Amino acid sequence: MCARMKCAAMALRSERLSVSPRLRLRGEPVDQAEALVLAEPIVLNPHPAGAFLSERMRLPVRHISVSSTQPGAFVAFPYDRATVEQFRESFPRARWDDERRSWFVPGKTADQRIARWIDRQTSGLDAFADDKGRDAYDFEPIVSQYLEVADDLRVRTPYSKTAIQELRQVPWAHWDETHRLWRVPFRSYEDLRRRWPIIEAAAQRNEPEVRRMRRMTMHGSEDERRARMLASERRRRRYPIPSVFPPPLGRPVSTERYGIVLFTDLSGELVTTDFSSFYPHLANSLMDFIWASWRLPSLKELVSTWPARSEPDRRLGWWLPTLAELRLARKLARSRERRRSTAPLGRSHQPRHS
Repeated sequence: MCARMKCAAMALRSERLSVSPRLRLRGEPVDQAEALVLAEPIVLNPHPAGAFLSERMRLPVRHISVSSTQPGAFVAFPYDRATVEQFRESFPRARWDDERRSWFVPGKTADQRIARWIDRQTSGLDAFADDKGRDAYDFEPIVSQYLEVADDLRVRTPYSKTAIQELRQVPWAHWDETHRLWRVPFRSYEDLRRRWPIIEAAAQRNEPEVRRMRRMTMHGSEDERRARMLASERRRRRYPIPSVFPPPLGRPVSTERYGIVLFTDLSGELVTTDFSSFYPHLANSLMDFIWASWRLPSLKELVSTWPARSEPDRRLGWWLPTLAELRLARKLARSRERRRSTAPLGRSHQPRHS
C-alpha cells in the first residue's frame, strides 16, 4: 500500500459520483439494469519529495457499480496476504469477482467505507520504503542464481512448495504469470533476505539433476513402492464412503485423501480393510464402506458451492468444505483452467488416461 492509496481515498471523498446514463441491460428488466460509475484512472506521479512511488504499490479503484437491487462498490489492490486478511475483517460481506479481478463490497455507503479503510491502511506508510530497500540491497546484496534485479526483485526457482510458502509470507510478493517468476518490491527486501536461506535451499533441493539423483537413490525402496501404489490408486478415481452416510452426488465435498472432489456414482461394492493404509478413515471404524467414483470439480462448480456453517465432522472421510478449503480449491482450479487455455492445441486435445 502507499500514498497512492491515500490519493484514491481523497478522490472517492471529494468527487460527487453520478450514475452514468448509459446502462448495460444484459437482458434484465430496465429497473434492474446495472449502472456503472467509472472512476478516473490514477496516474503514477512523482512524490512531492522527489521519490517515485512504486507502481506495484498502487491501489487502483477500478470502478463503482450501482444497481437498484444491490448497490455497492468494486475495489482492487495488489495482492498481499496480510492486507487481504485485514480487508476481509473490515468487510466480512465482501465477495471476490473473478471476472473483474476486484472485490465487491455491498451497501449504499460502500465507497465511503472503502475510503476510510484506505485512510487507515495508508496512515503510517513510508513513501520512501522502496528507496530504503534498494539502499539495503546495495549495502548487503543477495547473490544467487535464483534472484534477478530490475525495477524490483525477481525470484525464479524450480517448483518447491517450501519456497512458495516462504515467498507468500513476504509482504507484497506476488506471482507474475506472464514471466513465470515471483516479483518482490524493494520495500520488502529485508523480509526476503531473512527468508532467503530457506528459499534457496528448497530451490537447490528441487533442481532437476538433484531430484533425478534422489529418485535413483530411492529406487526399489519401500518409500518408492508406496508412492507408486498411491499414484496407482489415485488414477482409479475411487474413494471409500460410508454406505449409510453417502455424500451428495454432483456437489463438491472435501475428502481426507484428495481434497475437494465431486462424487459422480456409487458402485455398491464393499471396501475391504486392506485399504486402510491408503484411507486412514477406514481404520477403527465399525461402518461398512463402499466405493464411489469421483472427479475434480470445475471452477464454476466450486464458485457456486457454499462453505460449511459449522466445524465439519471428518470421521466419515468426507465433509462439507470450509471456506479456507474452497478458496484453495478455487485457486487450484483457476490455475488448471489457465494452463488448459495456454497449452498447445495438440497437447490440450490429447485424451487423458487415468
